[in-house]
Amino acid sequence: VMFSGMAALDSKASGKMGIRAVVYYTTTTVIAVLIGIIIVMIIHPGKGTKEDMHREGKIEQVSAADAFLDLIRNMFPPNLVEACFKQFKTNYEKKIFKVLVPTNETSTMSSILNNITESMKALTQMREEMVPIPGSVNGVNALGLVVFSICFGLVIGNMKEEGRALKEFFDCLNEAIMRLVAVIMWYAPLGILFLIAGKIVEMEDMGVVGGQLGMYTITVMIGLLIHAIFVLPLLYFLVTRKNPWMFIGGLLQALVTALGTSSSSATLPITFKCLEENNNVDKRVTRFVLPVGATINMDGTALYEALAAIFIAQVNNFDLNFGQIITISITATAASIGAAGIPQAGLVTMVIVLTSVGLPTDDITLIIAVDWFLDRLRTTTNVLGDSLGAGIVEHLSRHELKNKDAEMGNSVIEENEMKKPYQLISQENDNEKPLDSETKM
Repeated sequence: VMFSGMAALDSKASGKMGIRAVVYYTTTTVIAVLIGIIIVMIIHPGKGTKEDMHREGKIEQVSAADAFLDLIRNMFPPNLVEACFKQFKTNYEKKIFKVLVPTNETSTMSSILNNITESMKALTQMREEMVPIPGSVNGVNALGLVVFSICFGLVIGNMKEEGRALKEFFDCLNEAIMRLVAVIMWYAPLGILFLIAGKIVEMEDMGVVGGQLGMYTITVMIGLLIHAIFVLPLLYFLVTRKNPWMFIGGLLQALVTALGTSSSSATLPITFKCLEENNNVDKRVTRFVLPVGATINMDGTALYEALAAIFIAQVNNFDLNFGQIITISITATAASIGAAGIPQAGLVTMVIVLTSVGLPTDDITLIIAVDWFLDRLRTTTNVLGDSLGAGIVEHLSRHELKNKDAEMGNSVIEENEMKKPYQLISQENDNEKPLDSETKM
C-alpha cells in the first residue's frame, strides 16, 4: 500500500503532504495530553491507598534512553523479512562484577604479602548489575516497514517510465489484498464478539476490579470521549467546512474492528477500504497518511499515559508541581510515538513517563486489570484520529493532487500523439495489402 501510494506522488507533493500530516499529528497529540491532564486533575480518581487496590500481572522494566534508542533502531531494520514478524528490543541481563576495594590499612597490606589468595578475597566484593543486551520481540516492526516503504515508493515514483512495471505490480498486489479484506470483513463481527467475550471470561472478579478502578476507568473514558466526539470532529469541521459526522459514519466498520482487535495496525486494511470506498478519499492520500498515522499518531495512547501517570502519583500521595506536569506531557507525547500499533503496547512506554518524574514503575500493575478494556477504547480513538487526519490532509492537498492529475492527463495525451504517426503508418500498410492482393490476381 505504501509502495503504490508513494509511487503515485512526486517528492514535492509528498513533502508538502508529509508536513501537513506531521502538523496534524503533533497538534492532536498535544491536545489529547492536555485533555488527559485536565480531566484527571478535576476528577482526582486516585483517592485512597494503593495497598487496598488489586494488583494483576507484572510489567517489564525498561530504561527511558533504551526505549527511545529502540525506536530509532527499528526505523532501519537490517532484514525486511524479519521486520514482518520481529522488532528490535533491548533486553536486560544480570551480570556479576568483582569490585576492588582500596584500603590504606597496614594490616591488610601485610596480609597481601603473607597470603595472596586470602587478600584478594578480602579486597574484592561481588556486585550485581543489569546490563542491556540487544534482543528482539515478536511483533511487526511497523515503523521500519513504513520508513522503507516511503523511501522505496519515492524512488519508484522518480523513475517515471522505468519504474512503471514495479509500480503496477504493487498496485495489483494492493488491489488483491483489498478484495481479500472485503471477504474477511463479513466474518469480522463474529470474531470481534469472541475476542471481547474471551477477555471478560478471563477476569477473576469483575466486582473487585470495578469497585477499585471504577473511577479511574470512568476518567479515562471521559477523556477519550471528549477528544473523539468533540475535539477531532471540530478540528475536521474547522479545516474542511464539511459535516464530520457524515465522514465518521463511513468509518463504522473500521472503528468496530479497532474496538475488537485493539490494534491500529491490524485495523489498517479495513480503514483503507472505509476511507476509499465509503468516504471517497484519494488513494494517494490514504496510502501515505494512514500507515504513518497508525505508527506514530496515537492520540488515545498519549491521553491515557498522561492520565495514568498522574493517577499513579495521586495513589502514592505524590504532589506534582507544574514542571513535573510539563515533563509528563512531553514524555507522554514522545512515548505515544514510540508505542507499537499492537495490543497493550502503551503499558511498555508508560515506564518512560513514570521514570521521567520519579514515580514507581511497579505501580503499573495496579491498572493492568482494566487495561484490556481501555486499550480497545484508545485504539478506536487512534483510528478515528488517523482517518479524520486523512480527510484533513486531502482537503489541504487538493490543489497539488489536481495539478498531478493534470500532469498525468497531459502525459497520456502526449503518449497518444507520439503513437499517432506509427498508427497512421500501420493503417497505410494495412490499406496497401488488399491492393497488392488484387494486383496479383
